[in-house]
Amino acid sequence: MVGMSTVHHEALGHLLAPPLLITGMSGAGLSTAAKVFEDRGWFVAHNLPPQLMLELVEMCRADTSPVRHLAIVTDVRARMFPGSMMETLATLRDRGVAPTILFLDARKDALMKRFDSVRRTHPLQGGDTLSQGIDREREMLGDIKEDADISIETSDLSVHDLRRRIEGAFGDSVAQDAHVTVQSFGFKHGAPRDSDLTVDVRFLPNPFWVPELRDQRGVDRPVADFVLSQPQAQEFIDNFLTMFNSMQAGFRHEGKNSLTISIGCTGGHHRSVAIAEEVGRRLRDQGGLSVNVIHRDIAR
Repeated sequence: MVGMSTVHHEALGHLLAPPLLITGMSGAGLSTAAKVFEDRGWFVAHNLPPQLMLELVEMCRADTSPVRHLAIVTDVRARMFPGSMMETLATLRDRGVAPTILFLDARKDALMKRFDSVRRTHPLQGGDTLSQGIDREREMLGDIKEDADISIETSDLSVHDLRRRIEGAFGDSVAQDAHVTVQSFGFKHGAPRDSDLTVDVRFLPNPFWVPELRDQRGVDRPVADFVLSQPQAQEFIDNFLTMFNSMQAGFRHEGKNSLTISIGCTGGHHRSVAIAEEVGRRLRDQGGLSVNVIHRDIAR
């Protein structure tokens, strides 16, 4: 593996890092690689013709561009258009842009097994065999493979292994805090379907039965104080955070960088809201997490 190329940031105009070109053999994991960068907020473009690649890079360098990190995924289908990939790279370098090239490769037997498993036709197969299509592609990609900054052999890698290899190769450029959404809800309105973890806090005393608290909500201090002052509330939060933190490393290892925690009570007005706010606050205080707290049913 060869180290990534670098270029001084001013040479790239608006971009904070050199653009990334993801290429390689069809079936070697280009889509998986693209998702790694998409999940970290990169703008990822797929299968652009060479001329549009040049135009996109210029657009992203503009002062008004919202794009901070750009990755372009290209395979042999882009070669139907005029202009070779090597010519496009040379043009970019002449303009002071030094793309980082990530090349994904795999053995022929692994590629054939992957194509057979999804019953896909190789883009260069035509009326010939799958083996011949793979051979044609490998010959066409020889030059850009030689020019690659990072080459990863994916034959024996799972999608999770490939994700970890990419994260290891790119380090801080794909580093991102895990994102956690903590949402409160009311069971009487139905449990959320988009949760990774769902917990029930209906075991706590209900402020609804306290007349002066009934019309307030869990974001209001009197209700929050009532809920959080219950001994079992603090014990629950402590135990839940211990469990959640023990799961975090496993989630990250499996490539799951965004999690939703749903906390439910009867109506989604009092207990779940107060507990969600406190869980969100304590997760933020731990650091290393991007935390968002929402209340699905607070206005119902």
